[in-house]
Amino acid sequence: MSAMISYWEKKHFFNYDIIIVGGGIVGLNAAICLKKESPDLNVAVLEMGFLPSGASTKNAGFACFGSISELIEQEKIIGTAGLYNLIDKRWQGLLKLRKLLGDRSIAYHNYGGYELFKPLENELSSLCVSKISHYNQILREISGFSDVFKTAEGKASKFGFEGISLLLENTLEAQIDPGKMMVALLSMAKKQGVSIFNSCTVTGLQEEGDEQIVITPHGNFSCKRVLLCNNAFIKDLFPSLDVIPGRGQVVITKPIKHLKIKGTFHYDKGYYYFRNIDGRLLLGGGRNLDFKAEETTEFGSTELVQSALVKLLSEVILPGIPFEIEQSWSGIMAFGSAIDPIIKEVTPNVFCAVRCNGMGIAMGTQTGEDAAMRVIKSL
Repeated sequence: MSAMISYWEKKHFFNYDIIIVGGGIVGLNAAICLKKESPDLNVAVLEMGFLPSGASTKNAGFACFGSISELIEQEKIIGTAGLYNLIDKRWQGLLKLRKLLGDRSIAYHNYGGYELFKPLENELSSLCVSKISHYNQILREISGFSDVFKTAEGKASKFGFEGISLLLENTLEAQIDPGKMMVALLSMAKKQGVSIFNSCTVTGLQEEGDEQIVITPHGNFSCKRVLLCNNAFIKDLFPSLDVIPGRGQVVITKPIKHLKIKGTFHYDKGYYYFRNIDGRLLLGGGRNLDFKAEETTEFGSTELVQSALVKLLSEVILPGIPFEIEQSWSGIMAFGSAIDPIIKEVTPNVFCAVRCNGMGIAMGTQTGEDAAMRVIKSL
């Protein structure tokens, strides 16, 4: 403990019932749930960044539960029953997020989602078309909506795409504004009485009697329980966990006059994704070009991926349309050998809720709630 910390600071700012590490969508949802379930709990969130780090304010804002090609791959791994449960979790998670914050607070717009296929992908596109009725049946049981997936005849030319032979539409897919979502979550957490500390990196954990000590450069915090919601960055504290970081690089154009594109779009088995926002085109992805290079918790960009994004914009998405890249950034996701998030007690009185496998918007609210309930039951 720093010698510069006063008695008052130690007593009122460094001692809590529960400390959550990570102030993103999972961590804030966990904090909100804890306070709703047990209002007397003293809860703090320690966030390493000035703003929420990782991917919560850096993602593309897709309110999605999987394109058909992604669902096919996931069904191979976990089977039909497992996929059913996974889609249900994603769908229910999106409904919970909307109910918690309201559609207006997150700029929720159901413009539909689309998956693009090139002529050379005829075998894959044919397989996806053959699976439409199968996945529509699953979605009908989960959501109550019929014909969620369908072929989108003529829309490739309507959107102005070049070299795309087929579009598959997802009528339930939507887009949100991740920044507005996080502002709303932060506001709600603060109203619930959650203490939030930014630029506060956790460098270690210790157990002292009945207390957990959370070590930071600003001083050591004490609490009864720790909940780690720092996603891929949990590897700094628990290297053995099945968590693999995945950096997602994103670019956004300056406003484009008469932009035809409206909705959320998946390309190359979901490794590329783009959407409209404020008259601009946002495009991200490309980590499949060099998986090892993108398995990092370092923010930044690479020439390989940036060039691929610009090429995709100029040749396929905006052919013949002048555009300028206004901004680029990256976010850090977390993946693993299993598709479900990790929600468990990693050591006595230290819990984690990490690894949403690129589905943080869909899975974050439910994951945070599930983790919070496990912590409460342990008290």
